[in-house]
Amino acid sequence: MCGIVGSLNWNKPDHGKLIQRMASALAHRGPDAEKIVSLGPMVLGHRRLSIIDLSPLSNQPMSDHSGRYWISYNGELYNFKSLKKELCALGHQFKTESDTEVILEAWKHFGLDCLQRFEGMFAFALWDKEEQSLLLARDRMGEKPLYYTIQEAHTSGAWEPNRHRDWRRSLDHHPSYNIVFASEMTALCLHPSLSFKINPKALSQFLSLNYILTDTCILEGVEKLPPAHFLWLKKDRKPEIKCYWDLSRHFKEKQALRNGQKPWRSKLEASEELHHLLVKIVGEQMISDVPLGAFLSGGIDSSSIVSAMTKKEPKHIQTFSIGFHEPSYSELTESKIVANHLQVAHLTQFIEADMVKMLPKIIQKTDEPFADSSIIPTYFLAEFSRQNVKVCLSGDGGDELFSGYETYTANKLYQYLQFLPKSMLKLASTAVSNYWPVSHNKISFDYKLKQFLKGCQMDFQRAHYFWRVIFSNQEKADLLRDDVKFEVLQHDPYQEFEKYFEEVLDCHPLDQAAYVDIKTWLVDDVLVKVDRLSMAHSLEVRAPFLNHKLVEFAAKLPSNWKMKFFQKKHILKLSQQNTLPHHILHRSKKGFNAPISPWFSGKLQTLTKECILDNTHLKQWFKRDVLEQLLQAHHHRAKDHGLKLFGLMCLGLWLENCQDIFKKRSVEGIIFEGGTV
Repeated sequence: MCGIVGSLNWNKPDHGKLIQRMASALAHRGPDAEKIVSLGPMVLGHRRLSIIDLSPLSNQPMSDHSGRYWISYNGELYNFKSLKKELCALGHQFKTESDTEVILEAWKHFGLDCLQRFEGMFAFALWDKEEQSLLLARDRMGEKPLYYTIQEAHTSGAWEPNRHRDWRRSLDHHPSYNIVFASEMTALCLHPSLSFKINPKALSQFLSLNYILTDTCILEGVEKLPPAHFLWLKKDRKPEIKCYWDLSRHFKEKQALRNGQKPWRSKLEASEELHHLLVKIVGEQMISDVPLGAFLSGGIDSSSIVSAMTKKEPKHIQTFSIGFHEPSYSELTESKIVANHLQVAHLTQFIEADMVKMLPKIIQKTDEPFADSSIIPTYFLAEFSRQNVKVCLSGDGGDELFSGYETYTANKLYQYLQFLPKSMLKLASTAVSNYWPVSHNKISFDYKLKQFLKGCQMDFQRAHYFWRVIFSNQEKADLLRDDVKFEVLQHDPYQEFEKYFEEVLDCHPLDQAAYVDIKTWLVDDVLVKVDRLSMAHSLEVRAPFLNHKLVEFAAKLPSNWKMKFFQKKHILKLSQQNTLPHHILHRSKKGFNAPISPWFSGKLQTLTKECILDNTHLKQWFKRDVLEQLLQAHHHRAKDHGLKLFGLMCLGLWLENCQDIFKKRSVEGIIFEGGTV
């Protein structure tokens, strides 16, 4: 696991010291080695976290034997040994034991088809010195991030802040384009091509969701390479972005099988195949030259992963769990029960930190504005685990693949309630909103009930989106200042969700919801959280459920096998019935959140006021009186605004931190040979 940076400027290559400065901002992603190489117009940088082949020979950027191909790579290729064996039989030679070199040689032999052969998580840049071409690629599920910014090349070669036209719609078919890329946007901000200009579309998404979707970025001019895509760039050509793996096809193939032969003779046969597939994938992902462990919450996802680990390594498995002193927010008891059953070495810890001091530090690590409260326990879990191991396996992805979220229960209830008149649903929603007592417990029943009844008055697709909404469109309109309202509200985040719904429109509603969640919530919330907060502590986290073969397997399963009546993850539980105790398989899901709602009325009350009411950046976008109303209503328990306040606090702290980066860049004005950065 590593951090990558690079710059391609056809007329005036960036100085290596600039790229080194950007790479240094990623030191947490790769504390073990740093290297910068200048290759004509291309400058590549790398920060290494040594996991496979700890030798300096495997440092990056790495070249092949000829020196023609160069790569800067972040990730792990779990099938690199079998690929290497195949390539050796084809005459390729290797100088290291790394997976990095396997990518280089696979590219040389298979070209773009190599992406179909890779099993793992990755984001890499591959430069061909002879053809003067750059390939950027990202893994199928989007586990590893890649930010970039593109500008048309000019004779002067100078980078111009805010000169980021929509190159996709350019009528000029033969310009040259320069590009800068990095694993994190924070590193990209150190490049002179960017300025501190907020993207209203991204702000609209953040207010609605508490995270930002792949199709945009909080800063104008910055883009994200989508999962399962590659970007191809050559001189005198427009950049090309193409998809190399289509998940929707596997959901739609299941529809075609309804009237034909099914892949499995029975549900039991499918559950057994799932069990064997998971054991195989987990075993492959346990490859490491450094200490390896696993996160263990006691839920079925992480428990299934740890159980599979014991099949390969019956002894010496280390697992980690963390919890709050608030009982409803801690899973330590459950995790210990599973650990004892599986006979693994289990380490636990209560979060004792001063959140007034730690919360700004944690938010600083999220790179873009991000307000999933589980960043808090994830940060401390990664910190705790890193004291013992360098790699951890996690259960991320299980909820999306096997229908584990409460929203899927809501989807099913929705179908039944559609037989009721809309007027009755509206009356029930109004009554609950006005008279049901407000609780600040963990995603309390009253909060879920109110959201559910409001969603039931919408069509299915809009309802599924709404159940994750933080600020509704009307609430955003009330909150935003009049001078910025239009430019923000003209962007409705639902349009992106609608696009994904259309890709699986003929599928079962539960499959539609799962596909949309994979494309949005999983990629842009769950995986962002795991990547940023684990890499903040130089800890590599692997998610076996996200192996593309397992994802494809789950997509083809009948919906009622994944959710039987209202029992979520039915087939996953069936696959583990001979491995895990019944009470673990069927206990209620808790989730991995922090007690932010009570904190905002208690220990974080002063910090909340400072971050929201006294924040000069938020004042440029929001009405102070509406912000005050939100705080007062929450404090007096008239409403549970915990998620809204957390989003605003995270946004305020992020804005301060990001502008500080730009100010520091401007003030330092480091002079390099060839110009000022």
